[in-house]
Amino acid sequence: MLFSIIIPVYNRPDEVDELLESLVKSDYSKEYEIVIVEDGSSVTCKEVVEKYQDVLNISYYFKENSGPGDSRNYGMRVAKGDYYIIFDSDCIIPKQYLSEVENELNANYVDCFGGSDAALDSFSKIQKAINFAMTSFLTTGGIRGGSEKLNKFQPRSFNMGISKKAFQASNGFGNIHPGEDPDLSIRLWKLGFQTRLFSRAFVYHKRRIDWDKFSLQVTKFGKARPILDSWYPEYSKITFLFPSLFVLGFVCALFLFLFGIEFPILCYAFYYILIFVFASIENKSIEIGLLALIAVTKQFFGYGRGYLISFIKIKLQKRKPEEAFPELFFKIKS
Repeated sequence: MLFSIIIPVYNRPDEVDELLESLVKSDYSKEYEIVIVEDGSSVTCKEVVEKYQDVLNISYYFKENSGPGDSRNYGMRVAKGDYYIIFDSDCIIPKQYLSEVENELNANYVDCFGGSDAALDSFSKIQKAINFAMTSFLTTGGIRGGSEKLNKFQPRSFNMGISKKAFQASNGFGNIHPGEDPDLSIRLWKLGFQTRLFSRAFVYHKRRIDWDKFSLQVTKFGKARPILDSWYPEYSKITFLFPSLFVLGFVCALFLFLFGIEFPILCYAFYYILIFVFASIENKSIEIGLLALIAVTKQFFGYGRGYLISFIKIKLQKRKPEEAFPELFFKIKS
């Protein structure tokens, strides 16, 4: 089996440098290829790629900007392998990653898998706080952290694999972003393919992000969910409502507190204490514990707000997703 690693990139040569440097240290002894797809960047990583030409089997392609999903599809179309592994450019790959993937596929083959993400000690304190918010069982149920126990795992495209057969049958990613990951997973299920979590195939996800960008990102996640629910109602879950219920409940708790009813706001206080304690212990830092409070608040309020706005426009007003949220859809050019 020949692995083809697909990496779309947009104006992030420094990230590509770190990612490729980590792959140089891989303990995987078999042949594999790396396909870099430059998605219309104004600051390219071509010189970075050339630096690794002698030590990695790597190819570089430049195309017009059409979004990460279409760029991944482009990379899979030009790749030579029969199993594609997709990374975001802000990932650092542990040396055992490819060996773990091969072991999982040999033990229990699946046409699409997803891995989890973790944080390195060298990450900034804000990056570690955001990583906690995105991976903790207290927030997302541990989905990104590798503790998902569901039979139908939805891989995230920062760390996933898909067979050539499954890619050709599904035509790969659609033009929604974010939301292209669950969209592809569901279409694969409907085609009869299986997906699975490879918990040992984790990456270090070095999100280059600040608080404003994080809020915008999770708000887009929230906007995408009612769109996906309208496309695939049979896969809608009550848990998708939780962030919005968290926001509405918090507003109600504050209102009740003004009238002397303290119990609801005390429940929220207890939850935030748990966030602080677990984040502080996990990261061995009280400061990161405090930053995690900000990260979780922005996560829930951003996603919850986005979900409510989208629910009103998509579910109640019956508007077309592309018209209601044009910022979530790329025009396919390749």
